[in-house]
Amino acid sequence: MSQDYNSTLNLPKTDFPMRAGLPKSEPVTLQNWEDEKVYENLMKANEGKPLFILHDGPPYANGDIHLGHALNKILKDFIVRYKNMAGFKAPYVPGWDTHGLPTELKARKKAGIGNSAEISVVELRKMCEEFVKGYINDQRTQFKRLGVIGEWDKPYITLNHEFEAEQIRVFAEMATKGYIYKGLKPVYWCPECKTALAEAEIEYAEDPCHSIYVKFNVTDDKGVFSNMGIDPSKVKFVIWTTTTWTLPANVAICVGPRFEYSVIKTGDEYLVMASELYKSALDEAGITDFEVVATVKGSELEYIKTAHPFLDRESLVIVGEHVTLESGTGCVHTAPGHGVDDYNVCQNYPEIPIICPVDSNGVLTEEAGQFAGLTTDEANKKIAAYLEENGSLFALKKIVHQYPHCWRCKTPILFRATDQWFCSVDDFKDEAVDAINTVKWIPAWGKDRITSMVRERKDWCISRQRKWGVPIPIFFCKDCGEALIDKDAMLAVADLFGKEGSNAWYNHTAAEILPAGTKCKKCGCTEFEKEKDIMDVWFDSGSSHAAVLEQRDNLESPADLYLEGNDQYRGWFQSSLLTSVATRGRAPYKAVLTHGMILDDESRKMSKSLGNGISPQEVIQQYGADVLRLWVASTDYQTDVHISKDILKQISESYRKIRNTARYILGNISDFNPDTDMVDFEKVLPIDKWALAKLNDLITKVRASYDNYEFHIVYHSIHNFCVVDMSNFYLDVLKDRLYTEKADSISRRAAQTVIYVILDAMTRMIAPLLAYTSDEIWKYMPHSSKENAEHVIFNEIPENIAIDVDDKFMAFWDKIHELRDSVKKSLEALIKDKTIKSSLEAKVTLCAGGETLEFLKKAEPELCAAFIVSEVEIVDNGGELEIKPEKAEGEKCERCWAVSKTVGQCAEHPTICFRCVQNLK
Repeated sequence: MSQDYNSTLNLPKTDFPMRAGLPKSEPVTLQNWEDEKVYENLMKANEGKPLFILHDGPPYANGDIHLGHALNKILKDFIVRYKNMAGFKAPYVPGWDTHGLPTELKARKKAGIGNSAEISVVELRKMCEEFVKGYINDQRTQFKRLGVIGEWDKPYITLNHEFEAEQIRVFAEMATKGYIYKGLKPVYWCPECKTALAEAEIEYAEDPCHSIYVKFNVTDDKGVFSNMGIDPSKVKFVIWTTTTWTLPANVAICVGPRFEYSVIKTGDEYLVMASELYKSALDEAGITDFEVVATVKGSELEYIKTAHPFLDRESLVIVGEHVTLESGTGCVHTAPGHGVDDYNVCQNYPEIPIICPVDSNGVLTEEAGQFAGLTTDEANKKIAAYLEENGSLFALKKIVHQYPHCWRCKTPILFRATDQWFCSVDDFKDEAVDAINTVKWIPAWGKDRITSMVRERKDWCISRQRKWGVPIPIFFCKDCGEALIDKDAMLAVADLFGKEGSNAWYNHTAAEILPAGTKCKKCGCTEFEKEKDIMDVWFDSGSSHAAVLEQRDNLESPADLYLEGNDQYRGWFQSSLLTSVATRGRAPYKAVLTHGMILDDESRKMSKSLGNGISPQEVIQQYGADVLRLWVASTDYQTDVHISKDILKQISESYRKIRNTARYILGNISDFNPDTDMVDFEKVLPIDKWALAKLNDLITKVRASYDNYEFHIVYHSIHNFCVVDMSNFYLDVLKDRLYTEKADSISRRAAQTVIYVILDAMTRMIAPLLAYTSDEIWKYMPHSSKENAEHVIFNEIPENIAIDVDDKFMAFWDKIHELRDSVKKSLEALIKDKTIKSSLEAKVTLCAGGETLEFLKKAEPELCAAFIVSEVEIVDNGGELEIKPEKAEGEKCERCWAVSKTVGQCAEHPTICFRCVQNLK
């Protein structure tokens, strides 16, 4: 009766599941983290270590999270987890942005209220607050499910009393320094939302419109054309615009002072246009019969007067450096009530009025004359028709151009001059640029991007004509209308907000809020009324460095890192920078890291209308959060990133390979105690030293990549290590030693020591990326008494292992690895034609000469194990390497499956080889 030799083998044993089942197992792990207060205890464990502060940019609390949110929060969690394992105390305080029109609109819709005027201000604000808090709870649950750790029970929220109070103090500091003022200026205006917008609230889209050329008759040529012998009454300046509806606001024509302008005779008219542009304009008008009769420099045309084509108004010719020769006629239609460049250039001409004949609904007012009462769309058609009728239309062409739209309602915006509150960026622009230069920008091009944005910016419109937000804490004198810019008054508002919240602004009169005895500095009046506008939400979130980082004992300012999408150069990065430089004289961050947008596999932006949207919840339900996290880790996120069902499928396969590597090692160290069974690294086998050296290379690369926020390199390095170095070579070669040798032999314990060290290090290295899986692996591992066995995150990222190997040694083993691949390929034919069933039934003869032969002879003791064959023979052929596989001679050992001539030599164990007999003893 044959003996059951299987029972004598050290076969892998582990309860670690082969199938991850992440959608079911992760919620259990998450609950354990909360029950055991893992984050709180981690902060206690890291007390006294250097702080690393990643400050969270607050998302809007007005809907479920999308993949952009997931990408952002997961990247932040990678950094927070890594820093906490790399010698730092890295708290994470999540935040929420709660004010703004999108929230108000959704809250009103949910409550069935069509117009905000239907309810009182305080009722509206209460409704919005309840709506927001509901979504904060929803989003908090969704973010936590991603595996993101942090102070979820103590987040910062922009509607909190304390936050609003600090925001008002920031405003007060800026206002006291003279950076805040109210003025009539053109701003982005949404007629649908009926409010001013910030630049960060604008997105561009293609819009069809009419490119229109209009003639303005000269009424006073200042002698310029008369001196040329030309009748001034026949001279016409030709302007060009794509916003016909702004013509009622025209008060000037701007020319480039250094450009040459041609006087072109066609029929009995003389047309003035830039010399470089008149031909294309004439082509648009279909004019082929013309003559250039004179040229003149733009600066010589200044102060010539023309008549508005349909209003009883003068239009002055002025000069401006903003005029270009890219398109049009070089004679720029100038309406300071509808454009920033127009407004700025007209500041040089005090005699020019600022006219804005369009109301908040986008309807033309009485100042537009006969076109009053028309919407801007209606006015475009009517004005063009009238210009053609009165002979002022030179040419008209339908085009499609990029035009700014409201990011909320997606409708085209207006440029409209209204009384707004502004922050004068010009007053501290140089300081802001200096602060930018102190920051590390990742990618590096971010520095140039935000620098150019700040340099080009003159003002920041900070007022909004809404009710849901932080009120602008300004009072006006009831007698003379003078604004009270008084620090004590604003700090009184801050104190009140800190106690009661911003609703106090609406619940108390001005007299109840202001300090006793407050007087108007202009007229001495003691009666005041409150400002009705609220602050731009970017001022809210942009104040978080003061309201959060400076207010919490476990945080500090400036933050070590801000991390958001690359759209935030004109948003949160910039508003934070401006408020910080204006009040603190420095940037609020030491480094800024950005990620790209999410695209599908055809490089299209994710959207419901295209049907290519994937929600984080879908991915988690199918694959689990760790696969979503691994997708984030796999991307070079600093550019736009792609996702699709096929990509997720590939990522899940990569996850499986990492998991299976861990499972294989767990199975083979089930009887290993790190405190008693570890073998000194100098006593392990050469191939073990090679594996440890490869681990060292991995540790070095992974640590550097984490430090540089290059998570895709971390992912690919660990994945390749698992597949190429471990599964395809080292772990495969190790099977015989692990399975067949005596359980407590030095050789087997050496192998176990190395794979334990590898798994221990690998689990720590993947811990920031695979939050749930790393913790799961850790719980199934045996642990040294020096480690925290409960949770991997309480342990340090591994350091390099002291192992005595050099480049020559590594090259030797890398060559064996390479040779093994060639041998495996040669064996495939024998397996395919069924000469052998597995590589263990083979003998390989290696024929070579010269240096290759020397290498083979030196490597010969390692080759059987490395190739997983039963016999290797080295033959000198004096030439190139030849690999000759064949069926090995002897019998197959029933225990180790190797073919050996020693099988049957032991009467007690006639079916096994001599080596196995020795192992059984």
